[in-house]
Amino acid sequence: MPTFLFDSIVFGPVRSRRLGVSLGINLLPVDRKVCSYNCIYCECGWTSGAGGIRSSALPSRASVHEALRIKLAEMKELGTAPDVITYAGNGEPTLHPDFAAIIDDSVALRNEYFPQARISVLSNGSTLHRRTVREALKKVDMNILKLDSAIPSTVQSLNQPRRTTDLARFERYVKDFEGGFIIQTLFVRGECNGETVDNTTEDELNAWLEAVGRIRPQSVMIYTIDRDTPMGNSLKKVPVAELNAIAARVRELGISTSVSG
Repeated sequence: MPTFLFDSIVFGPVRSRRLGVSLGINLLPVDRKVCSYNCIYCECGWTSGAGGIRSSALPSRASVHEALRIKLAEMKELGTAPDVITYAGNGEPTLHPDFAAIIDDSVALRNEYFPQARISVLSNGSTLHRRTVREALKKVDMNILKLDSAIPSTVQSLNQPRRTTDLARFERYVKDFEGGFIIQTLFVRGECNGETVDNTTEDELNAWLEAVGRIRPQSVMIYTIDRDTPMGNSLKKVPVAELNAIAARVRELGISTSVSG
């Protein structure tokens, strides 16, 4: 099935299932996906090459600042306020070498034009070992981190990280946020390369729930695929009733949970 790439620095605003009226920011190239993961469900398609990145292929800090300033001024003139300014785009936004400075610029622009709007970052958490990234994420309103599974083999099949992930290290780094983060999990089932992929089994859910209980995020966002994926029809949506049942188990841990089917 066809996937898509964002063709500009600023896109939208769009209606997000999880965030409301979202003005998107893409810190990555407009002609390819750049990510430290290669998730089999990603709406942007496959990560090109080895997922490397050249600074010359990225929008500069100044370009991002100007594009966001122009768009916010336009929305102010039209009387259209965003609920959230979201860093997502064609891959992993925290890979941008000026990510921390760009967040500082964005906070200042948000405060100038729409003080009530939130700033969110959608990240797979692969760069949390960088203190500058962690400090920048502490400054945003919605620090949203991916955790699709707590079982290494499933992470490898579902997210296909460039480097082996270490859940224990991830847990150590998120403690630095002192609860100031949100876990986002996509549940899906199907086949990939002839093997079954399913992060909704009881073993999967038990391991995931234990991890969520240990790291204690401020909330959890649960969802399933909604757009085309690079895997075509081999991946299936998880019914909303099942997502709600999973959410109920998270709420039993005393953690707020939202569901998007």
